[in-house]
Parts: sequence; C-alpha cells; structure tokens
Amino acid sequence: MTETKKIINLEEFANGALSERLNEELLKVLDNIADPNTLPNKARVITAKLKIVGDKERNLGNTLIEVSSKLVPAEEIPTKILIDQDSNGKTTGAELKSGVKGQTYMQDDGVYSDLGEKVYDFQSQKNMSEGAK
Repeated sequence: MTETKKIINLEEFANGALSERLNEELLKVLDNIADPNTLPNKARVITAKLKIVGDKERNLGNTLIEVSSKLVPAEEIPTKILIDQDSNGKTTGAELKSGVKGQTYMQDDGVYSDLGEKVYDFQSQKNMSEGAK
C-alpha cells in the first residue's frame, strides 16, 4: 500500500482559519437541528470551497477560502387573514381568530369576535360594544 503524502495540514491551513470556519458552521448546523421550530430529520449541508488561482510562473497558488452552511428554515405557520374594506373603500386585513368568518368564540374571561376583540366580559357581565357607546 502506498502512503499518501500530506501536502497541507488542514488544521493549520490559513493560520487555522479553515478549521475555525468549519467549526463555526458546524455549530450553526447543530443549533439549527436543536431548534424545535425546524424539522430535525432534514439534511443540513456544510460546504468548504477553496478557490486556487496560479500565477504566471506557476509556482504560487493564490487561495480564497469560503465556508458556508445551508440550514433548514423554521416550519411554516398557517393562519388566515380576513380581507375587507373600511368605510372609505380602502382594503384592510385582520387575522381571523375564531376559525370561521363571523363566528364568535369564548375564552376564560369573555366572548370574542372573529377578529379577537372582546365583545362580552364575564367578570363585569357587560357587553363590550354597549360600553363603548
């Protein structure tokens, strides 16, 4: 078996910058896997790219090192927006809180509109729309 000659010690290459950057990206990947908002079983990728350009005499290789990672984005969060118009005809939008347009829902402290506005307070037993008048 022939012995492979080591040209460059990658731990020391560019004063240790290659190894340092690889470790930085590895930590980003591990943080991304640990993030409960991401899917743990999707692959993350670390890429180390060395660009080497020789000089005219062909005895020097000018080298640029680039290390990057491709992480998994946080999972999408679904919601619904009610689209309406104000009294001037301008388009407005508000998050649908009740699940169905026009439907109210109850919480511990009261009844809420489909947009999440309190319409009845259990504590004071007041209709909130009447109290605003």
